[in-house]
Amino acid sequence: MPKWDDYLGDFLAGVPLLRSSAVAIDWLPAEKMIRSKVERLTASPMPQMADEIRIVEAELRGELAAPHRVVRRLLDHPFASQRLGLLRYIGWTVISAYLRPLVEEFAKRREEERWLRSYCPTCGSLPAMAQLVGSDPGRRRFLSCGCCTTHWRYQRTKCPFCENQDDHRISIVTVEGEGGLRIDYCESCRGYLKTYDGEGNEAVMLADWTSIQLDVIARDRGLKRLAASLYEL
Repeated sequence: MPKWDDYLGDFLAGVPLLRSSAVAIDWLPAEKMIRSKVERLTASPMPQMADEIRIVEAELRGELAAPHRVVRRLLDHPFASQRLGLLRYIGWTVISAYLRPLVEEFAKRREEERWLRSYCPTCGSLPAMAQLVGSDPGRRRFLSCGCCTTHWRYQRTKCPFCENQDDHRISIVTVEGEGGLRIDYCESCRGYLKTYDGEGNEAVMLADWTSIQLDVIARDRGLKRLAASLYEL
């Protein structure tokens, strides 16, 4: 765990936790976990993913063989890979599990009202999803990181991609039968954000990949996925 007082200045300046020079994290265990996960998948792959897993495993033995190379590339996205979606999914699944105690402690210590930025306060990624909490007139919106799974407070009607604040330029696509999920999009930048309009099922509803059907609907409507993604659609 970092010394929070040492990081506070960077936090107030808008520097995400993992990008601060005041925070030192031992990434070696996470790096080993990622490589181990890929090796196990290579040894017994699912038939439909066998070729992709072998490509990722070869990259880890080649271009990404140096220590800390994988985590550094994942943090400093984007980067080149023949199977970027698969490598990002495996890598961030491991990293988010490794960082969970840190993310939970960070949530307790930071003051949400002093961040209110469009990017993740932990890793700096743009949000994959949003959640509306409470009831009007005091309803709040939280953004959700698809990489490290951090949730943070954000203005309710502001676009997190182009930061447009015109209420009349923010539109909603209601998708029937999707359990409280909808698509919020900005008419200025055409970026969209999948939104969970409810509470109680966050682990499933905010997992991003569980609502990939909304990404397909948004793409068919000419909208852009500007959020960080762990898969290639």
